[in-house]
Amino acid sequence: MDNLLSLWASSGLAQIQAGQLVMMLVGLGLLFLAISKGFEPLLLVPIGFGTILANVPGAGFDAAPVYDAMGHMESPGGLLYYIYHAGIETGLFPLVIFMGVGAMTDFGPLLANPKTLLLGAAAQVGIFTTVVGAVALSHFGIFDFTIQEAASIGIIGGADGPTAIFVTSKLAPDLLGPIAVAAYSYMALVPIIQPPIMRALTTPEERQIKMVQLRPVTKAERIVFPLALLVLVAMLLPDAAPLLGMFCFGNLMRECGVVNRLSDTAQNALINVVTIFLGLGVGSKMSAEKFLNPETMGILALGAVAFCIGTASGVLMAKLMNMFAKHKVNPLIGAAGVSAVPMAARVANKVGLDANPQNFLLMHAMGPNVAGVIGSAVAAGVMINLVGGM
Repeated sequence: MDNLLSLWASSGLAQIQAGQLVMMLVGLGLLFLAISKGFEPLLLVPIGFGTILANVPGAGFDAAPVYDAMGHMESPGGLLYYIYHAGIETGLFPLVIFMGVGAMTDFGPLLANPKTLLLGAAAQVGIFTTVVGAVALSHFGIFDFTIQEAASIGIIGGADGPTAIFVTSKLAPDLLGPIAVAAYSYMALVPIIQPPIMRALTTPEERQIKMVQLRPVTKAERIVFPLALLVLVAMLLPDAAPLLGMFCFGNLMRECGVVNRLSDTAQNALINVVTIFLGLGVGSKMSAEKFLNPETMGILALGAVAFCIGTASGVLMAKLMNMFAKHKVNPLIGAAGVSAVPMAARVANKVGLDANPQNFLLMHAMGPNVAGVIGSAVAAGVMINLVGGM
């Protein structure tokens, strides 16, 4: 009888708490959105499954190792603990993913039309506006975010999951779970969130603006650009160099033409393996005590605001440019300045086609879309530089 009682006491059913049950349901919800609705399945499947693992009572998937007074390990840590510690806390996984993204990125549209760099820069306004908003809400006692937490929340507006994870792991690791979920959720919701904003800020005539064909970009330009970008940013803002450095390295492997095997590995096998462990590591931070609180709802709300402001800022910058430009740009491509590559560019193209079935904007929208990746990495470096040491 005692053995049976001991077995029951050690079971998950006897140990489970209401918060753990809720978080396991959240994990199942993420799996449902990924599998049934197709919302960012490459990340939400491992994040959702990691959330379930982290909240299984008594399993210890996310447990830290225990040491005695002499520093000897009494019990090892759980699998998710080591994944998080080795790949996310160190910043390794987001950097490797940025290398893979660089290997998949074509800078041609940006080089062919350099002024679209301004659209990618304008879309980052959402990041800094939201940081100010989070600080203001804390000042008035509505929330209790530190400046580091506010900076991490603001990065959601860049719609760049790896960048959000990298910054949060440096500045506010306790918020990693909700910020990662918010960042990838809003990336998945780009086709739903952006079109109403784009239509509200543009006239039917503006949405029908046709853009001229892009000029050819030489191989030399494609090779020199990532090197010049890295040197320029690294000299001015060293804190942005890790993200942009790996991004530019991946792109150089793509464009130089002599390391096709390495480029293929970075684009496929390597980024896929790291994505699996990144998702599981993020899921390990989705414990009940860290996720089920009012601050999490505030993060989700502020993240949505950041993303909407970023979208609107890109569109409005395009309209401002048209006031002075000889060759007008379609303001819809400004919404692609958020760095959800290539989904935001596809959305801009679709809204353009709705207005004019002969209006193909995809390649034009890829310019600000790629610029948005650069802009979010620079914004991340600014945040780390300004508030990382506070």
